[in-house]
This record gives sequence, structure tokens and C-alpha cells, in this order.
Amino acid sequence: MFKKEFAAIGIAAGLIMVSALPAFAQTTTPPPSISSTATKIACVGAAVNTREQTIDAAISSYTQAVNSAYTARATALQQAYTQTTLSAVRSAVKSAWSSFNSSVKAARKTWQTARNTAWTSYRTAASMCHAPTGTGDNTNSALETSGN
Repeated sequence: MFKKEFAAIGIAAGLIMVSALPAFAQTTTPPPSISSTATKIACVGAAVNTREQTIDAAISSYTQAVNSAYTARATALQQAYTQTTLSAVRSAVKSAWSSFNSSVKAARKTWQTARNTAWTSYRTAASMCHAPTGTGDNTNSALETSGN
């Protein structure tokens, strides 16, 4: 009788151990809260990447426009000083500087609009990610080049 009880206990213990193994097995996927947080952070990262690409293209356009304005001004001033009368020189110089100022002002406005649009789009996209507070870099927008 002792052997039968011992065997029954052994079998019961074996069954318990076998059924408990899946509970102790290591899983390859993280718990939903970690995966969800990682996905949300990646979502913000994608929004940041899009913003930065947009800003990079906009600042390249801005610097190219300003460089073109300087080149055009230099050419116009060079032409101005080929004039033979003082009034013609003054008029050509005034025109050169006026065109330069208009070009730089337009470039600055285009840059600022593109920059602001990129940041607004980023904020909208990042908020849709529902990431934990402090995940984004909204507070750094004030450090952006103003184009002045």
C-alpha cells in the first residue's frame, strides 16, 4: 500500500511539474505594455525623422535662395558701376539693393513658413502616437534657426 501511495504522489507531482513548465518558459515577445511603449516611441521617432527631413530641405532652399540673392546683388552692383552718370549709378545701386532685400525677405518668409509647418505637422503626428510624456522634443523648437 505504501508503494501505491508513493507512486500516486510521484505521478501527481510529475503531472504538476509538466503542467507548470509552460508557465516558467521564457517568452520571446515582451509584455504588451512594453511592446506598446516601444511602438509609441518608434512612432514619435518617425515623426521626428519626417520633421527633420522637411526642415533640412527647407533650410537648404533658404540658403540657396540667400546665396542667389547675394550673387544677383553682386552682378547688379557690378553693372551699376559701369554707368556713366551719377544718377544712373544711384538708380542702379538702389535697384540692386531693393531687389536683394526683397529676395532675402521672401527667402526668410518661405523658410519660416516651412519650418513652422514642419513643427506643426510633427506635433500633430507625435500626439497621435500617444507616447509617454517627455518622449518628444517639442521644447527644443525655440532653438530652431529663425532665418533672421
